[in-house]
Amino acid sequence: MEKIYDVIIIGAGPSGLTAGLYAARDRMSTLVLEKEKPGGQIATTDEVANYPGSIENATGPDLVARMVEQCKEFGAEIEKDTIQEVNLEDKIKVLTGDKGTYKAKSVIVATGATPRKLGAPGEVELTGKGVSYCATCDADFFSDFEVFCIGGGDSAVEEAIHLSKFARKVTIVHRREELKAAKSIQEKAFKNEKIDFIWNTQVKEIKGDGMVESIVFENLNTGEVTEHEADEEDGTFGIFIFVGYIPETDLFKGKMELSKAGYIITNDNMHTDIPGVFAAGDVREKTLRQVATAVGDGAVAAIQAEKYIEHAFEE
Repeated sequence: MEKIYDVIIIGAGPSGLTAGLYAARDRMSTLVLEKEKPGGQIATTDEVANYPGSIENATGPDLVARMVEQCKEFGAEIEKDTIQEVNLEDKIKVLTGDKGTYKAKSVIVATGATPRKLGAPGEVELTGKGVSYCATCDADFFSDFEVFCIGGGDSAVEEAIHLSKFARKVTIVHRREELKAAKSIQEKAFKNEKIDFIWNTQVKEIKGDGMVESIVFENLNTGEVTEHEADEEDGTFGIFIFVGYIPETDLFKGKMELSKAGYIITNDNMHTDIPGVFAAGDVREKTLRQVATAVGDGAVAAIQAEKYIEHAFEE
């Protein structure tokens, strides 16, 4: 007889692994499916300094390894597979992957979201070595350094204001001649003496040997190309990119309620609009996407899945 799990979790980032830990610890048969390596975005983070209890400067991979070990210790199965199709409407949920078909009484979607990249040469190679997509995570590393903040929306300007508490100078670089952020946020930025602006400009290339050493700009009106090099004493500077996130929700379009930006809409208990289907972490519509909020989501989702099963499958 084909196995029917109590809960299947799609995604093995911090929210998915936390959900797996809580579900397995509560004696639910639990399967965590991940298309790549466990960890999500945190797996590429050199230092997780803002996660509670991480006082020994644990790296992202270290933290993920502990989460995976805990999951398995309590009996959760973790498998690598890419889910291509889902049937979530029936009481027994069916997930079809490259390697097989999986069935469960409940599903927790924890597929995450990825920062939108600029696509500039050097960006990927220097991520974590001066290039960042999270001011809350990495601002402290650039105390008294110069930083550039790429983007002009609410997030970019808010993060630039946050960065100004640490960096000696923040420059917002925007493709247009005016910001897209809300006027109230713009006013704060314009009044901030640490924040400068470069308009009608895109990043053409990011250069460096092991760390960011220079950034090449192109003026979109004139075509002029300029290169900004790191201060000799500093040796480097920060580049924070805020041009949006891409939620991993293609699989669920037309099958559950999504926001205009493509995130899964849930209530405070992680319920989606489909009974027995929950969402946790960066994939859901929320205001803060951090490891701390992801693990909280995962814990709530697992407990709610257990409560759902108790009522939906009671004899």
